[in-house]
Amino acid sequence: MIQFGTDGVRAEAFTQLTPAFVRALGSAASRVLNGDSIIVGRDTRESGPELQHAFAQGCAAAGVAVVDVGVVPTPAVAWLCAADGLPGAMLSASHNPWQDNGVKLFAAGGRKLTDADQDVIQAHLDEAASAGHEIPIARPRVISGSIERYLDAVVGSVDGRRFDGKTVILDSANGSASVTSRQIFERLGATVVSLADQPDGRNINDGVGSTYPEFLQAAVRNHGADAGFAFDGDADRIAAVGADGRLIDGDQIIAMSALDRRDRGALARNTVVITVMANLGFRVAMEAANIEMVETPVGDRHVLEALDAGGYSLGGEQSGHVIHRDLATTGDGVLTAVQLLDAAIRRDVDLGEWAASVMTRYPQVLENVRMATKIPDLSERLANAVVAEESILGAKGRVLIRESGTEPVVRVMVEAADADQAAESTKRLVDAVRLLA
Repeated sequence: MIQFGTDGVRAEAFTQLTPAFVRALGSAASRVLNGDSIIVGRDTRESGPELQHAFAQGCAAAGVAVVDVGVVPTPAVAWLCAADGLPGAMLSASHNPWQDNGVKLFAAGGRKLTDADQDVIQAHLDEAASAGHEIPIARPRVISGSIERYLDAVVGSVDGRRFDGKTVILDSANGSASVTSRQIFERLGATVVSLADQPDGRNINDGVGSTYPEFLQAAVRNHGADAGFAFDGDADRIAAVGADGRLIDGDQIIAMSALDRRDRGALARNTVVITVMANLGFRVAMEAANIEMVETPVGDRHVLEALDAGGYSLGGEQSGHVIHRDLATTGDGVLTAVQLLDAAIRRDVDLGEWAASVMTRYPQVLENVRMATKIPDLSERLANAVVAEESILGAKGRVLIRESGTEPVVRVMVEAADADQAAESTKRLVDAVRLLA
């Protein structure tokens, strides 16, 4: 059986992620998340309608109604949960191919679930599976919902300023933002060229979106646009492009946002939250700007927990999950794009030129070493090898070795001022890891 985890479940639709499992998850989630109704949205995958119906059946079996908001970005579901004090669910597999699907859950208030909530939901699923018990098929109680308030909030996040005269390319990955991203930017006055906005159930993330930014880069250059933004399948993360077609990654977006917020007095406690994967160049830039950093393990859930624990307002990941905590409860690709373009217009700078001036990306080499089993005391057994490489790299280099939480893989990452040096150091550390197998 699929294990329910930190960000819900994600697997191949109908072979692993079956309607029966999703029905059971709907029932378990409804019993744990406490509400008379649950807000439910989905992305554009072919499997979405049937799996959403199964989830709604599970909710109905537990006596809970579904507020159906249709095909929407994940952040819209989270925003509505926060606005209405209801739990929520999103049927999506994010940047995965169309064959996969998943269920992301939000507690009332738009927050990701606590470990305790996850454990109780998993216990319900395990109990049903061990007893061979299938959730009875109940007729869903469905209430039609709307995300207009969410759209208003994103448009209103720039306090009445506009993007008139700017041409913007939007790549929606044939996913959740295929309609909403264009609506938002056009309401703000931008001239929009919309790409990958014709979902057919199977073309989501297919060579487009934030995972394949080359498509966006070429389009920005060909159209002579001022900027471009690409989202993933459920629109909770972003890649950006300047007028020259230069790619701007999550670290750069967070750095630019941190500096802009600091200058406006909107960077709470003068601190930004990042993960261990943040580029060394980001760290150098923040130190130079006298901005404090709080580091978390990989995962936007950890970033959000740190934001709330410290009362901070900005955090995110290199992958493009960016959380403006005073505006949202989760990463929001379209909101981040709006905030970033607004900042560039106020500063009268091109996004690409600004990104290049804010930070220098250090070469970063990452290699995954597949292992037959988990290695006990990995850090201790590799300590000497890591110290040796760090002494070679000096202050302009960094080593990070961590075990994956979802598969038998050890991830070896090295940053250095020189790409060849990073690659050579990575190779030596990979060899050291393999000797432990």
